[in-house]
Amino acid sequence: MIDNKLLPKLSQNLLEILNDEEYYDITIEVGSDPYVKVFRAHMIILNYRSPYLRRILSTNKKKNDGVLTHIKLPNILPEIFQIVLRYIYGGKISFEEFDNSDIVKIMIAANELSLHELIPYLESFLIENKANWVEENFDLIYETSFENNSFSKLQKYCKDLVSKEPSKIFNSPNFSSIPENLLITLVQNNNLQMNEIQVWEHVIKWGLAQNPELPSDPISFSKNDFNILRNTLQQCISYIRFHNLGSREFLKEVKPYKKILPKKLYNDLLDYFLDNDSKKPVPRIIEENKGIHSKYIGSKIITFQHAELISKWIDKLETKDKLTTLYEFKLLYHDYHGELNHSFNKFREICLNKARTITVIKAKDSNKILGGYNPIEWKFDNNFGITKDSFIFSFSNNSIENYILSHVKNEKKAIYSGTLYNLILAFDIDLRLYSDAFSQLRFSCEKSSYEKHIGEINQLCIEKFEVFQIV
Repeated sequence: MIDNKLLPKLSQNLLEILNDEEYYDITIEVGSDPYVKVFRAHMIILNYRSPYLRRILSTNKKKNDGVLTHIKLPNILPEIFQIVLRYIYGGKISFEEFDNSDIVKIMIAANELSLHELIPYLESFLIENKANWVEENFDLIYETSFENNSFSKLQKYCKDLVSKEPSKIFNSPNFSSIPENLLITLVQNNNLQMNEIQVWEHVIKWGLAQNPELPSDPISFSKNDFNILRNTLQQCISYIRFHNLGSREFLKEVKPYKKILPKKLYNDLLDYFLDNDSKKPVPRIIEENKGIHSKYIGSKIITFQHAELISKWIDKLETKDKLTTLYEFKLLYHDYHGELNHSFNKFREICLNKARTITVIKAKDSNKILGGYNPIEWKFDNNFGITKDSFIFSFSNNSIENYILSHVKNEKKAIYSGTLYNLILAFDIDLRLYSDAFSQLRFSCEKSSYEKHIGEINQLCIEKFEVFQIV
């Protein structure tokens, strides 16, 4: 017989150990300036309760000189870590003690510390007990849940809500501040219970809100104003089902913004609506795309158009060739702070033995996007990987037109998969990612084993860094 009545006493005793001032053997510096706090803890408990901390402690072996082990967790707020630390020791958490937004922060911290059993518990509490708050803060919940694949329950909840009640997002007072990837998810949803003209109007509203310097009336737009709005909405426009509009809707609501549409698309639509000026609006329908299966690109660096072009390069197609299959870009790892720091081991753990990967980099204080395709597995064994199918590339001004594509020419040095010299990953010396002495991510480009030099740049800092697996 198992009697859980004895567990509360055990939990209480463990929390007393946490508060003990005599037997602790590790200090943990949490937060970043100016909000930093040092916690005392016990390595044996941290080692068995958190896989992430276990990895950190494995590289900080206990010293025999009497000096305490000291680790840093700069990405977690001290007040949130205090809650999580009490959970690590006592195995329980009280929701009455903190706000709903704190639950989200605790969930993020639990994910960083690999407390996998806590995450679904927090997700279920939000969904089952705080549904109204979740809907009111949908943009926060959506962006958080899709940062990685750990928050599967919230991801499903968000997708279901978008399909069933899109008006709650479209008509939200925070609509103008939702991230672009959420807007794209809404627009491309085949089951939205809305007229297409309403979708178009909300897309325009969102685009104008991102550029408050633009006039509210397109009649007052300059050529540059149209260019700004087109660049802002280029991903969304491809998902608008213009053929579902009525002729009058097209004339009154779309034609004034014709300069933000691709020229061919606008001319095709003009022919379509002029052919029969009595066309009436129709409900949203699912349009088959003649063999091309469009997939959303969950990236903060590249757009759908970038992914489409990279897919052609993988298939060894020319830029103007017709694409029959667009690969799914599955996000494996991302760093949006430019500091690999303590996540280095996590990066290697995630990407180890992964093949067919795309690495993309956004340079700091620059309009450059660089990247490379590795068809073979990352081994991190300080050896070169051999392949004739890898390539590296760069884009300028976030445009797919201004690119450099460089195929490997020395296949024996195509990929360097190692840990020496603070390297993260490398396409020989033609494109290298590394961490400097201050844990700042940098990259460099020197022509060697690839056909072309992808950029006259060296030792630049990285603003954003993503690795995708091509499925």
